[in-house]
Amino acid sequence: MAIRTAVVPLADVFPLRWEVLRPGLPQESAAFPEDAGPGAFHIAAFGPGPSGGTVLGCGSFYPEPFPGPGGPAGTAYRIRGMASAEAARGHGYGAAVLAAGSREAAARGARVLWCNGRTEARAFYERHGYRVHGEEFAIEGVGPHYVLVRELDA
Repeated sequence: MAIRTAVVPLADVFPLRWEVLRPGLPQESAAFPEDAGPGAFHIAAFGPGPSGGTVLGCGSFYPEPFPGPGGPAGTAYRIRGMASAEAARGHGYGAAVLAAGSREAAARGARVLWCNGRTEARAFYERHGYRVHGEEFAIEGVGPHYVLVRELDA
Protein backbone atom coordinates (compact mmCIF):
# COMPACT_ATOMS: atom_id res chain seq x y z
CA MET A 1 0.00 0.00 0.00
CA ALA A 2 1.36 3.39 -0.97
CA ILE A 3 1.39 6.09 1.68
CA ARG A 4 -0.60 9.14 0.63
CA THR A 5 0.98 12.53 1.28
CA ALA A 6 -0.31 16.05 0.75
CA VAL A 7 0.47 19.68 1.41
CA VAL A 8 -2.02 20.56 4.14
CA PRO A 9 -2.91 23.42 6.50
CA LEU A 10 -0.95 23.63 9.75
CA ALA A 11 -4.06 22.60 11.68
CA ASP A 12 -3.88 19.14 10.06
CA VAL A 13 -0.34 18.39 11.31
CA PHE A 14 -0.21 20.37 14.54
CA PRO A 15 -1.83 17.74 16.84
CA LEU A 16 0.71 15.06 15.85
CA ARG A 17 3.62 17.52 16.09
CA TRP A 18 2.58 18.53 19.60
CA GLU A 19 1.91 14.96 20.77
CA VAL A 20 5.24 13.55 19.55
CA LEU A 21 7.67 16.45 19.87
CA ARG A 22 6.42 18.32 22.93
CA PRO A 23 4.72 15.72 25.16
CA GLY A 24 3.59 17.12 28.48
CA LEU A 25 4.31 20.69 27.41
CA PRO A 26 1.76 23.40 26.64
CA GLN A 27 0.33 23.41 23.11
CA GLU A 28 2.05 26.69 22.26
CA SER A 29 5.44 24.97 22.73
CA ALA A 30 4.81 23.18 19.42
CA ALA A 31 4.02 26.39 17.51
CA PHE A 32 6.88 27.83 15.47
CA PRO A 33 7.13 31.47 14.36
CA GLU A 34 7.79 30.30 10.78
CA ASP A 35 4.54 28.32 10.53
CA ALA A 36 2.58 31.08 8.82
CA GLY A 37 5.50 32.76 7.07
CA PRO A 38 5.69 33.31 3.34
CA GLY A 39 6.72 30.15 1.52
CA ALA A 40 6.03 27.85 4.47
CA PHE A 41 4.26 24.57 3.80
CA HIS A 42 3.25 21.51 5.83
CA ILE A 43 3.25 17.88 4.67
CA ALA A 44 1.05 15.13 6.09
CA ALA A 45 1.39 11.39 5.49
CA PHE A 46 -1.91 9.60 5.93
CA GLY A 47 -2.69 6.13 7.18
CA PRO A 48 -5.51 4.10 5.69
CA GLY A 49 -9.06 5.06 6.44
CA PRO A 50 -12.45 5.63 4.86
CA SER A 51 -12.31 9.42 5.13
CA GLY A 52 -8.77 9.84 3.84
CA GLY A 53 -7.06 8.41 6.87
CA THR A 54 -5.33 9.68 9.96
CA VAL A 55 -2.19 11.82 9.89
CA LEU A 56 0.57 9.40 10.90
CA GLY A 57 3.54 11.48 9.77
CA CYS A 58 4.19 15.18 9.37
CA GLY A 59 6.79 17.82 8.70
CA SER A 60 6.93 21.56 8.09
CA PHE A 61 9.21 23.27 5.58
CA TYR A 62 10.30 26.92 5.62
CA PRO A 63 12.50 29.02 3.34
CA GLU A 64 15.46 29.80 5.59
CA PRO A 65 19.14 30.21 4.74
CA PHE A 66 21.54 27.49 5.83
CA PRO A 67 23.09 28.55 9.15
CA GLY A 68 26.72 29.36 9.62
CA PRO A 69 29.78 29.17 7.40
CA GLY A 70 30.94 26.26 5.29
CA GLY A 71 27.54 25.07 4.22
CA PRO A 72 26.13 24.43 0.78
CA ALA A 73 25.13 27.32 -1.45
CA GLY A 74 21.70 27.89 -2.94
CA THR A 75 18.15 28.54 -1.87
CA ALA A 76 17.53 26.59 1.33
CA TYR A 77 14.48 25.25 3.11
CA ARG A 78 14.53 24.26 6.76
CA ILE A 79 12.60 21.27 8.03
CA ARG A 80 10.93 21.47 11.44
CA GLY A 81 8.30 19.50 13.25
CA MET A 82 9.09 16.12 11.70
CA ALA A 83 7.10 13.52 13.59
CA SER A 84 5.60 10.06 13.17
CA ALA A 85 2.92 8.53 15.33
CA GLU A 86 4.45 5.92 17.61
CA ALA A 87 2.51 3.04 16.01
CA ALA A 88 3.61 4.17 12.52
CA ARG A 89 7.38 4.31 13.16
CA GLY A 90 9.40 2.10 10.88
CA HIS A 91 6.58 1.87 8.31
CA GLY A 92 7.71 4.59 5.90
CA TYR A 93 5.63 7.57 7.01
CA GLY A 94 8.64 9.74 7.88
CA ALA A 95 10.36 8.78 4.61
CA ALA A 96 7.17 9.66 2.71
CA VAL A 97 7.06 13.09 4.39
CA LEU A 98 10.72 13.76 3.54
CA ALA A 99 10.22 12.68 -0.08
CA ALA A 100 7.07 14.76 -0.57
CA GLY A 101 8.60 17.76 1.20
CA SER A 102 11.75 17.49 -0.91
CA ARG A 103 9.71 17.49 -4.12
CA GLU A 104 7.62 20.46 -3.01
CA ALA A 105 10.63 22.45 -1.80
CA ALA A 106 12.47 21.76 -5.08
CA ALA A 107 9.40 22.92 -7.03
CA ARG A 108 9.61 26.16 -5.01
CA GLY A 109 13.26 26.66 -5.96
CA ALA A 110 15.10 24.98 -3.07
CA ARG A 111 18.51 23.47 -3.72
CA VAL A 112 19.29 22.69 -0.06
CA LEU A 113 17.26 21.11 2.74
CA TRP A 114 18.46 21.29 6.33
CA CYS A 115 17.23 20.75 9.87
CA ASN A 116 18.24 20.66 13.48
CA GLY A 117 17.60 16.93 13.85
CA ARG A 118 17.41 15.16 17.16
CA THR A 119 20.45 13.00 17.80
CA GLU A 120 18.27 9.88 17.95
CA ALA A 121 16.98 10.69 14.43
CA ARG A 122 20.45 11.12 12.90
CA ALA A 123 20.52 7.65 11.29
CA PHE A 124 17.06 8.23 9.77
CA TYR A 125 18.22 11.42 8.04
CA GLU A 126 21.51 9.84 6.93
CA ARG A 127 19.58 6.97 5.29
CA HIS A 128 17.82 9.65 3.24
CA GLY A 129 20.95 11.38 1.99
CA TYR A 130 21.50 13.95 4.74
CA ARG A 131 24.91 14.53 6.28
CA VAL A 132 25.94 16.00 9.61
CA HIS A 133 27.29 19.54 9.50
CA GLY A 134 29.19 20.46 12.66
CA GLU A 135 29.13 19.14 16.18
CA GLU A 136 26.28 17.90 18.34
CA PHE A 137 24.55 20.65 20.33
CA ALA A 138 21.71 20.83 22.85
CA ILE A 139 18.43 22.68 22.53
CA GLU A 140 17.25 23.58 26.01
CA GLY A 141 14.18 21.63 27.05
CA VAL A 142 14.31 19.44 23.93
CA GLY A 143 17.67 17.65 23.95
CA PRO A 144 20.75 16.92 21.80
CA HIS A 145 20.68 17.72 18.07
CA TYR A 146 22.80 17.88 14.93
CA VAL A 147 22.50 20.17 11.94
CA LEU A 148 21.74 17.82 9.04
CA VAL A 149 21.85 18.93 5.40
CA ARG A 150 21.09 17.56 1.95
CA GLU A 151 21.64 19.15 -1.43
CA LEU A 152 18.85 18.60 -3.95
CA ASP A 153 19.45 17.75 -7.59
CA ALA A 154 18.98 20.70 -9.91
